[in-house]
Amino acid sequence: MLSRFPKISPKRTGKNIQDLMLKNGLSVKDLQEAFGFEYPQAIYKWFRGESLPNIDNLVVLATLFHTTIDKIIAINR
Repeated sequence: MLSRFPKISPKRTGKNIQDLMLKNGLSVKDLQEAFGFEYPQAIYKWFRGESLPNIDNLVVLATLFHTTIDKIIAINR
Protein backbone atom coordinates (compact mmCIF):
# COMPACT_ATOMS: atom_id res chain seq x y z
CA MET A 1 0.00 0.00 0.00
CA LEU A 2 1.35 3.42 -0.93
CA SER A 3 1.60 5.98 1.80
CA ARG A 4 -0.15 9.33 1.47
CA PHE A 5 2.43 10.90 3.72
CA PRO A 6 5.77 12.32 2.61
CA LYS A 7 8.96 10.59 3.69
CA ILE A 8 12.44 12.00 4.12
CA SER A 9 15.02 10.63 1.70
CA PRO A 10 18.21 10.19 3.77
CA LYS A 11 20.43 9.76 0.68
CA ARG A 12 19.13 12.87 -1.09
CA THR A 13 19.28 14.82 2.17
CA GLY A 14 22.91 13.76 2.59
CA LYS A 15 23.65 14.91 -0.95
CA ASN A 16 22.00 18.25 -0.19
CA ILE A 17 24.17 18.67 2.91
CA GLN A 18 27.32 17.87 0.96
CA ASP A 19 26.37 20.16 -1.94
CA LEU A 20 25.47 23.06 0.36
CA MET A 21 28.68 22.58 2.33
CA LEU A 22 30.75 22.88 -0.84
CA LYS A 23 28.66 25.75 -2.21
CA ASN A 24 29.37 27.69 0.98
CA GLY A 25 33.11 26.97 0.87
CA LEU A 26 33.03 24.81 3.99
CA SER A 27 34.92 21.59 4.65
CA VAL A 28 34.05 18.53 6.70
CA LYS A 29 36.58 19.83 9.23
CA ASP A 30 34.64 23.13 9.42
CA LEU A 31 31.40 21.26 10.13
CA GLN A 32 33.14 19.02 12.64
CA GLU A 33 34.40 22.06 14.54
CA ALA A 34 31.03 23.86 14.34
CA PHE A 35 29.31 20.88 15.95
CA GLY A 36 32.11 20.11 18.37
CA PHE A 37 32.38 16.54 17.09
CA GLU A 38 35.57 14.78 18.13
CA TYR A 39 35.45 12.73 14.92
CA PRO A 40 33.76 13.43 11.57
CA GLN A 41 32.02 10.05 11.21
CA ALA A 42 28.54 11.48 11.89
CA ILE A 43 28.97 13.96 9.04
CA TYR A 44 30.06 11.23 6.63
CA LYS A 45 27.04 9.14 7.71
CA TRP A 46 24.82 12.09 6.79
CA PHE A 47 26.51 12.30 3.37
CA ARG A 48 25.89 8.58 2.73
CA GLY A 49 22.30 8.71 3.97
CA GLU A 50 23.03 6.29 6.81
CA SER A 51 21.65 8.74 9.36
CA LEU A 52 20.01 12.15 9.49
CA PRO A 53 20.99 15.18 11.55
CA ASN A 54 18.76 15.82 14.54
CA ILE A 55 16.66 18.98 14.62
CA ASP A 56 19.29 20.92 16.60
CA ASN A 57 21.93 20.04 14.02
CA LEU A 58 19.59 20.96 11.16
CA VAL A 59 19.19 24.44 12.67
CA VAL A 60 22.98 24.82 12.82
CA LEU A 61 23.38 23.53 9.25
CA ALA A 62 20.75 25.96 7.97
CA THR A 63 22.59 28.82 9.67
CA LEU A 64 25.99 27.75 8.34
CA PHE A 65 24.57 27.31 4.83
CA HIS A 66 22.51 30.54 4.87
CA THR A 67 19.37 28.61 3.98
CA THR A 68 16.31 27.03 5.54
CA ILE A 69 15.83 23.52 6.86
CA ASP A 70 13.39 22.68 4.06
CA LYS A 71 16.20 23.31 1.54
CA ILE A 72 18.34 20.71 3.34
CA ILE A 73 15.80 17.94 3.85
CA ALA A 74 14.79 16.03 0.72
CA ILE A 75 11.22 14.74 0.71
CA ASN A 76 9.97 11.81 -1.36
CA ARG A 77 6.38 12.35 -2.41
